[in-house]
Amino acid sequence: MMIILDSSALFAMEDLPQEDIAVPEGVVRELIKYKDARVERWGDLLRVSECTKVSLERVKEAARKSGDIGKLSEVDITVIALAIDLDGIVMTDDFSIQNVCALMKIEYRSVGTDGIRKIEKWNYRCTGCGKWYKEKMDDCSICGASMKAYRKR
Repeated sequence: MMIILDSSALFAMEDLPQEDIAVPEGVVRELIKYKDARVERWGDLLRVSECTKVSLERVKEAARKSGDIGKLSEVDITVIALAIDLDGIVMTDDFSIQNVCALMKIEYRSVGTDGIRKIEKWNYRCTGCGKWYKEKMDDCSICGASMKAYRKR
């Protein structure tokens, strides 16, 4: 089985898992950006693959439904999409990635945390005027204040 690693998994690991490993290019860029010395040691062991546009759109749609779209980076989205394309297991400590994986019935494993206990859905509320939104925006369209995530009840 192919293991798809995100940056949080790699940051938490001392040694790579023994299974076949793949990462999107963005994960390698994040390791380089944060000057993680293990990227040189692991570089040849990490199979770098890119996901399809179809899988990217499937992940974005699921993340919109759960409200995680505002919490996931583009790299996070490519990790999940690559798991779809390669029929892989995602290794991550990112709860939003785990949440979307659970929603999409993609197997995932935690590395340094216990992981999520259940699928959560999110809404966003303006910190200024209190207006509720289903998707995160940079600023409230009414008053321009910042947004805060809340679990959907």
